[in-house]
Amino acid sequence: MATLYVENVPDDLYAALRDRARRHRKSITAEVLSLLEQSVPTAAELKRRKQFLLRVRRLGSRPVQSTVPFVSTEQMQREDRAR
Repeated sequence: MATLYVENVPDDLYAALRDRARRHRKSITAEVLSLLEQSVPTAAELKRRKQFLLRVRRLGSRPVQSTVPFVSTEQMQREDRAR
């Protein structure tokens, strides 16, 4: 496992990070790792997102297969007013 050192962290940013870690009951290191995991996608995550996008596009390109014809909005309004 790699080690990451960060220098010259502004005091206000460090204080905000420390406060956030306390609120989540984590160490600063654990909080930084959590933030990095949320913000930086790995190669596996990028692959998963790409596959998901391809599935969504395939589903969106399928024609709608309905056995019931769609009712026009005018007819829906007329039926609603007739109630």
